[in-house]
Amino acid sequence: MRQRLTVEAYTAGILSGDRIILSRAITLIESRLKNDRILAKKVLKNILPVTGKSLRIGITGVPGVGKSTFIEAFGKHITGLQKRIAVLTVDPSSKKSGGSILADKTRMENLAHDPLAYIRPSAAGLSLGGVAKNTRETILLCEAAGYEVIIIETVGVGQSETLVRGMSDFFLLLMLAGAGDELQGIKKGIMEMADVVAINKADGVNKSFAEQAVGAYRNALHLFPKPESGMDTQVLACSALDGNGISALWELILQYQEATLQNGYFDKNRQNQNLEWMHDHIRQTLEEQFYENTALKKALKTTEKSVTEGRELPVAAAERLLESFFKTRI
Repeated sequence: MRQRLTVEAYTAGILSGDRIILSRAITLIESRLKNDRILAKKVLKNILPVTGKSLRIGITGVPGVGKSTFIEAFGKHITGLQKRIAVLTVDPSSKKSGGSILADKTRMENLAHDPLAYIRPSAAGLSLGGVAKNTRETILLCEAAGYEVIIIETVGVGQSETLVRGMSDFFLLLMLAGAGDELQGIKKGIMEMADVVAINKADGVNKSFAEQAVGAYRNALHLFPKPESGMDTQVLACSALDGNGISALWELILQYQEATLQNGYFDKNRQNQNLEWMHDHIRQTLEEQFYENTALKKALKTTEKSVTEGRELPVAAAERLLESFFKTRI
């Protein structure tokens, strides 16, 4: 096992923009070892004063929308403006083996070789919602390393949208023209969270269909309540393949950032996200301590058998276990 660096070495390396030390620091905060957790907290405390200065963009999309191709084209546009960008991609993990493919970096080969870009794939593990458990800490590390734009890509459609929306300043929803009625059930909830809906693959024979979809989505969004940000959700067509609409999308994001900074929503949103992060950590810590409690492990196995055999109600069993857990904490 590679020897851990000192807190000072991690801090100095991150602040100097050393990509190797940044990667090692992210691995450190993802570790479940007790000593690593203690070290990670000290590193995060050291770099905290220089965090929070990036623009955090959450990106999600329906299956087949071409998120990786889009992010590469979008990222190359941003680095072309001489801005440093970090892309945090989350790969699904096997619940049985815990393994993940971690293939996003290979799908963004051009961006991965850009000196102004940093791509970090992480496994979702058993975290709910398709985002890695330590994504928020990773954002802070990347900000401290000097990355001006942070992109957080979700695994897919579902609970992940709510979680990623809760750690980003701007939320982008990628859609396809003519994706089918099977998506109608999820569109409303996701679209209410989106700051921009981008119809991707607006090229070739799909171009006219994409333009029609833009009109349809704009009409649909008129039925939604005005977002808390005070900004109307925008819709546009784009193509990651030929680059059309990428520049316009970036300009929309900058306009959104400027407007929300002026009306106070940007800072208020960050403050609310920090509070939610605190409460999330409380919930996660309590859950971890419950399942790691050695005194409860035997009782848990017995209770699971009782529940599966129908001899005890799940709720009653849970309450009994929780009561035992809190007694061990006194």
